[in-house]
Amino acid sequence: MLKNDKLNIRTDWCDPLTNTSFSSLAAFWAITIHGIDVYLVLIFTTLLCVIFQIDAVQQWVIWDKSAIFNGELWRILTGNFSHTNISHLLMNLAALSGICFLFSPNRNQLITALLLISLATGIALLITDIELYVGLSGTLHGLFALFALKEAIEGRKSSWVLVAGVIVKVGWEQLYGASATTSSMIGARVAIEAHLAGTLAGIALALLLAYRKLQSLKTRNDE
Repeated sequence: MLKNDKLNIRTDWCDPLTNTSFSSLAAFWAITIHGIDVYLVLIFTTLLCVIFQIDAVQQWVIWDKSAIFNGELWRILTGNFSHTNISHLLMNLAALSGICFLFSPNRNQLITALLLISLATGIALLITDIELYVGLSGTLHGLFALFALKEAIEGRKSSWVLVAGVIVKVGWEQLYGASATTSSMIGARVAIEAHLAGTLAGIALALLLAYRKLQSLKTRNDE
């Protein structure tokens, strides 16, 4: 009897389904892998942006309305990942890292949102007076709006403050223009149109996700 008890104790200790230490280690490992995946996306994005700063490459990737209408459609997306100068590049990469730290999206969420909002921003700019555009700021506004609104809809009340903040910022820019300091830093006019387009794209995406989740819940309840 005593031997069996000892055996049971040892079995429980080794059982990954019941052992607290093992579960904690597994959770830590899962979080670590999740973080590594996001870091890899950030590293890839950084390398892509750096490559797009090379003059010989940049001339083929910037958002150029005339070139786009002449069939170079890739510029709709790639223009978001090129920048006017190093300050512009570093500022946007720091903002992207900050958004990932604040909202902790997983790899697939980040990649999907990054691509969709960049595309939406690039397409929306076609109906503006802008002829040339570079920079990730429009997409960054969209990512912030998306993840903040997603959190707010899911019940995190404090995130409504973030949603209101990005809306007020973009609205202010449309009325009074962007900061002169920012314009000086990037060596170009701040494309407030891109900020607006990205924010609207992010909000639309968050609402779409919420709607799909609601429909999924209704379907399950009906079953």
